[in-house]
Amino acid sequence: MRNMTSSASPKGIAAIVGVGPKLGRSIARKFAHEGYTVAILARDLGRLSRFADEIARDEKAQVFAIRIDCSDSRSIKEAFEGVLSLGFVEVLVYNAYLPVSWPPTSFTDIRVDHFEKSLAVSSVGAFHCAQQVLPGMVERGRGTILFTGCSASLNGIACYSQLCCGKFAMRALSQCLAREYQPIGVHVAHIIIDGIVGSPRAAVSASSLVPNSSSVGEQQQSGGDGMLDPDALAQTYWHLHVQDQSAWTQEIDLRSSSSSGPRLF
Repeated sequence: MRNMTSSASPKGIAAIVGVGPKLGRSIARKFAHEGYTVAILARDLGRLSRFADEIARDEKAQVFAIRIDCSDSRSIKEAFEGVLSLGFVEVLVYNAYLPVSWPPTSFTDIRVDHFEKSLAVSSVGAFHCAQQVLPGMVERGRGTILFTGCSASLNGIACYSQLCCGKFAMRALSQCLAREYQPIGVHVAHIIIDGIVGSPRAAVSASSLVPNSSSVGEQQQSGGDGMLDPDALAQTYWHLHVQDQSAWTQEIDLRSSSSSGPRLF
């Protein structure tokens, strides 16, 4: 765990679980930019610490890197002991999932331990993380919990039962929590990412300054390749958090304007 600056944020803690180089990092950066102290959690602590350094430097924010294994309930409990020691967790974003194999695996060839671990990360991990932060949110009558889903949250897909079953369960968890806790001030929403998340447009724009790369940069910047910009997605997560309580979104699906149809994830 790293404290990147000396001054604490007057706002609560935004805990982002499942931070990689694209969507998770963009969400963490957005909440840091808006003045939150941010805890970023993932398995790879070395990479996570580099993200924390980068975001803290760029956004002049407090950022903490905490290792977590979302398939292990003990790891989740220990990680959130660290997160809760920072203060009130006002925002939880659960963005973790177990990467699926490519090419896809026939159902009869899927190993039971792989199936169980995918369920553990997508749904059981989400359950445990939510349980860690909800008591504080209930006590204060406010808070936001956002779950990242995908097309596999809605439709069964051949050869991807391990992903679909976990994501189906997480969507059900989101709906159950919304009905139980939204009446007392806790906003719960499920975000369906219908497409492939690419690199931030800002990074692509910088690459367009390199000779012979401008045409690719322009295509990606305009969304012409169908990739979803993680910085743009992060804006939606922020919008959900600051929505007026009289008009809360419980589920939203996001896709590129140039998408030709539903994708796996």
